[in-house]
Amino acid sequence: MNPDNASSDTEARLRPLWMAAQAGDERAYREALAVMAARLRAYFRRRMPTLQDDVEDLVQETLLAVHLQRGTYDPSFPVTAWLTAIARHKLVDLWRRRGRKEGLNDAFEDVDESELAQERAEPHALRDLGVLLQALPEAQRQAIELTKLEGLSVAEASSRTGVSEASIKVQVHRGLKRLAERVRKG
Repeated sequence: MNPDNASSDTEARLRPLWMAAQAGDERAYREALAVMAARLRAYFRRRMPTLQDDVEDLVQETLLAVHLQRGTYDPSFPVTAWLTAIARHKLVDLWRRRGRKEGLNDAFEDVDESELAQERAEPHALRDLGVLLQALPEAQRQAIELTKLEGLSVAEASSRTGVSEASIKVQVHRGLKRLAERVRKG
């Protein structure tokens, strides 16, 4: 079976269910979750061949996140892309909890581009992250770069910079808040 066809088949089946679920149809919501669960099991099994015992836990964590974040779904994007983004975050969370950094990213040739959300042509979405980060105070910029871009834990960022963990957390929070304000203002 061609993976592109499988992906588009899943989207064709899932999208109408999800749209009906978003409109309040409980039966469609249950069916959509069942389709999502099957897709998530396959997704996690492929990425965690040595951690098969954790697959079902991750499926459930992801479905809970889908339920809690259902209001963030943007109908202009494929449901499968939105679901995959949530699943990737849950997988990264698992690796971080276990202290592993290898295997976080798919090789470029392994990425199914149909699952990636397309960039919008909105001016604020196209801003250069580097320019935005340079506008921050040094402590905020460094804390964000270490924890959010390099993927270090707060403890690792603290150790690298010599700044307390509490200070790193505060700087990240303030920096992200300041970035959000700048993006909103345009």
